[in-house]
Amino acid sequence: MIKPKNVAIAFTLFAIFQTAKAQQGFSHEFGLVAGYVEMRSDYGVREDFSNNFKNSGFAIGLVHYMNFTIQSDCNCYTADKYFNDHFKLRNEVSWNTTNLRHHGEWVDPSRTSAEADQLRAHTGSATNFNIGTQLEFFPLSLRDYQGYSYKFGPFIGLGVQYTYHMPEVQTTYNNPDPNAYGDVTDPSNFYSGWAPGSVDASHGSSWSIVSNVGVRYKLSRVSDLMLDFRWQFYMDDNVDGLDHNLESNKHNDSLIWLSLGYIYFFN
Repeated sequence: MIKPKNVAIAFTLFAIFQTAKAQQGFSHEFGLVAGYVEMRSDYGVREDFSNNFKNSGFAIGLVHYMNFTIQSDCNCYTADKYFNDHFKLRNEVSWNTTNLRHHGEWVDPSRTSAEADQLRAHTGSATNFNIGTQLEFFPLSLRDYQGYSYKFGPFIGLGVQYTYHMPEVQTTYNNPDPNAYGDVTDPSNFYSGWAPGSVDASHGSSWSIVSNVGVRYKLSRVSDLMLDFRWQFYMDDNVDGLDHNLESNKHNDSLIWLSLGYIYFFN
């Protein structure tokens, strides 16, 4: 099992290696991104806007770009090829966390059943470390953007990430002390419509598909601001520690991330 610390070390070594290689090949960019995330999970109703908005959190990441437009050894443009002028390769390591609770019609105060009480007592969190790569396409010329022909550079991207997920789960159901948590291994403390084993806060890992759309704004010859909107679809339905297999929520977990970033160019 991959440990988060080992992931961070691997990315750091990769970044150092790529920086050293930059003197012999394409130029490189490094940056920091951070922003708002929403976890689309088995907590609450997935299509409920209020539920998704309230199950939100924070994310931060380090990014590395391979820039095929500028050749680092001469600080000049590379050969005039379409790929070089419209694509960048993005590598990233990131961390996100979201507090989770059931919201919506099934926990409305008007519902006084034991099942509603079980849902209201059930809370959790989803914390993930991610590492991955993706290819980003810029429809406008990167050479022209680098030469200040325009200040905005829109892009779209697609890639894969490997995620180490560390969910947590709590419940106050059947506990005389409302400020203390009950037994999370007892299925009777959770919604009775779920099968035993639906709640599982075991740490694990999974692959995910990442797609994004965004825009860059040129601050200077060597720096950009970046606004990025991402959708991350996990190949696992237990990233949040809950997989109840109901018809209403049969999709795997996913994440939406709106981030702002600062990118610096190393030529």
